[in-house]
Amino acid sequence: MSHICVKALIKGMVQGVGFRFHTAHEGLKHGLAGYAKNLPDGSVEVLMCGHEEQVEQLLRWLNTGPKTSRVDSVESEEVEWRHIDGFEIM
Repeated sequence: MSHICVKALIKGMVQGVGFRFHTAHEGLKHGLAGYAKNLPDGSVEVLMCGHEEQVEQLLRWLNTGPKTSRVDSVESEEVEWRHIDGFEIM
């Protein structure tokens, strides 16, 4: 299995609804490392690094997110691999 890092930009009602907390929980559940952070425009940026299958699972989850949120769009791109410890909420 190959390791990859993917950066995703999630737009919708994703701030102030526990989106970052739930994303970090899902990421750790799948054995991934990375971060979830709010951006000034109201979107959330997520970096996820780990086994390709687990990254794909988290990407699928991001399309719906937690029940408290509303996801309008998810844009993602593979980025250069980097080793990160844990899943940080920024």
